[in-house]
Amino acid sequence: MKKKKQHSQPKKDDKPITLGDMLNQDLMKQLKGKKQELKEAEDKQKEEEERRKKEERRLREKNKSFEELLGESHLNWKEFK
Repeated sequence: MKKKKQHSQPKKDDKPITLGDMLNQDLMKQLKGKKQELKEAEDKQKEEEERRKKEERRLREKNKSFEELLGESHLNWKEFK
């Protein structure tokens, strides 16, 4: 009779090694901190851009002539005669 070959099966509780496991914990903390810092800076930049656009729209609306305001009005002024 032939001998049965034993196949070694990987253990189910073995987790694949991740980059986080290979890096130093201090380095991971630094990277996560930098990621958070960059995200906050991006959010602040978006907020500032939105604020600038809002102010620009307000100034443009403020400087419109009566003719432009009347032209943009959706009311039918003939009904008010």
